[in-house]
Parts: sequence; C-alpha cells; structure tokens
Amino acid sequence: MKCYEIMEYLEEVAPKSFAESWDNVGLLCGREEKEVSSVYIALDATGEVIEEARRVGADLLLTHHPMIFKPLKQISGNHFIGEKILTLAESGMCYYAMHTNFDVMGMADAVAEQLGLQERKVLTVTYEDDLSKEGIGRVGALPMPMTLAECAEYVKNRCHIGQVKVYGMPAETIVMAAVCPGSGKSCIEDAIRAGADVLITGDIDHHEGIDSVEQGLAIIDAGHYGLEKIFVPYMEEYCKKKLADVKIYTAAEKEPFWVA
Repeated sequence: MKCYEIMEYLEEVAPKSFAESWDNVGLLCGREEKEVSSVYIALDATGEVIEEARRVGADLLLTHHPMIFKPLKQISGNHFIGEKILTLAESGMCYYAMHTNFDVMGMADAVAEQLGLQERKVLTVTYEDDLSKEGIGRVGALPMPMTLAECAEYVKNRCHIGQVKVYGMPAETIVMAAVCPGSGKSCIEDAIRAGADVLITGDIDHHEGIDSVEQGLAIIDAGHYGLEKIFVPYMEEYCKKKLADVKIYTAAEKEPFWVA
C-alpha cells in the first residue's frame, strides 16, 4: 500500500483541517509514493522509538506529537532533532503526525468513553458549522456521583495510571467531569463555565491548581502521558481494521519519567 493511501485513511479519522493553526500535522518526512508494508505507532518520536521502528523494519512511523514543531533552519546531525530526521530519511522511513486534529476528532472522546462520561459535550469549541460543533476536551456526567478521592481512584483504574495529582477536598462530591487529555490549563475557564466539578487533564502547575479550587473546580492531574497514551491502542485497532495487508507494530507503554 502506498503511503498516500494510508494517509487518506488516517485523515478519515482526523482530517488535517481540524488541527490548530499553530500545529504541525500530516506527513512530516518521506515520500507519499513510498510503498508501506509496516507501520510503527507511538505517542512520541523519541530516539528510542525511531531505533525500534528501524529494528522492526517499519516503513512508516505514526505518532501523536509532532517531532518537527518549531521551525528548523538546518537539518544537521549536530542537533538532536536533525539527527532523528536524518535517521528517518536514511532509513527510507516516512513519518506522519496526528496532533490537535486527533485531539479534536479522537482523543477526547476516547478518554471520555474510557471514563464512561454520559451526555457528553465538547468542552472548548474550535470548529463550528451548521451541522456540528467540534473541539478540544469533553464534559459530561460520571456514571455515578462519587467523592473526589473516589474519582481519583476511578481515573487511575479506568485509565491504568499509577498515580495522579489532585487539587481539592477529598470528600467533596463529584457529579460532572470535564476531560482534556494532554495539557489542559487552557481549558480551566471552559470547565468552570460548563459547570464541571472536576477537570481531568495534565500539566497543571501549583498556581493553576489552587486558583481552580478557589473557583469551585477540582483538578485531577493524570499527566500528559497518562491520558494521551490511549492514542497507541486506538490507532492500532483502527489501522488493523483498515490496513489489512500492513503489519502494525506499537511502542511499549512506558512512563516518560520516574518519581524518586
């Protein structure tokens, strides 16, 4: 199957038109005409991921976060990103990223489904036409009321996360939950306006956490990786269904940090 044919299937899931204007999505390295017989799926195009993709002989690397994000003036082995681009090119491997377009059209719904949110709606609208509203995050009712402490355990169990950071009183009752996989600090105001009792997200710092609590919004920081790792099994299932003759490999689940 040609790379451009696979790209068409990927853009059925998350059209590039749904990406934010500042983002960098799509085919970032390689030729559209390349014959692809194997795909390697990961959250990030780390050096370790690229080496593993090379080892298994992948023709296409598919990630959520784009490795090429800031403008580059040179592609040189003297810079760590340049080195990775050169490795991809020398290996003949294509590289495709699905970032904020997947956040809008796949990620938030996948995590909301994992948490069983009911009657969910878009949290932060980024696209609207006569037929629909699409955007970042989702908000809806939990399957049952629970305390914030119980909700934290629920998130850990449902999303297979070892630990979460919680802002708010453990005994407060949680009914409505907003979820924004990845970095959700920009969604705090929208979660408050939507009447959410808790925002489940990542990358919340001290001031954002305590300020949210003072406005009546608890925070469960499940980590950037903790919620977005669902990208890998989600796209693995989709690719196996759509790309019948293509071998699918996936990166092993691995926290990007450790706690001393």
